[in-house]
Amino acid sequence: MSKLRKSLVNFIYELGDYSGCHQLPERSFFWRGRQFPVCARCTGVAVGQLLAVVTGIFLSVPLLLSLLFLSLIGLDWGLQELKIAESNNFRRLFTGILGGFGLFSIYIRIFKKICSFFKNHKF
Repeated sequence: MSKLRKSLVNFIYELGDYSGCHQLPERSFFWRGRQFPVCARCTGVAVGQLLAVVTGIFLSVPLLLSLLFLSLIGLDWGLQELKIAESNNFRRLFTGILGGFGLFSIYIRIFKKICSFFKNHKF
């Protein structure tokens, strides 16, 4: 592996660490023998956030749907944390996508409201 590529890979893994992800191998996906820089749930959150941004350009996601998606990631995490039901990486990924989508849909809703406010009020 070239020095530049190795530096880039290390930088990406450090970003995963700085994001707050625990990066546990047993809760992460692997590709070509290399662990993802973030766990399955954080991978899902990042994918969900990206999907929300793309979706938010064209549609307005209902607030209740966003809150439902957020509650599902919270439920999955809570059941695992309380040792009621152990999650698996695919469920972590799925609920992460929903949670990331739900959270960013709310952020986009707020952003659009702020933009609308400034558009309608001349200063």
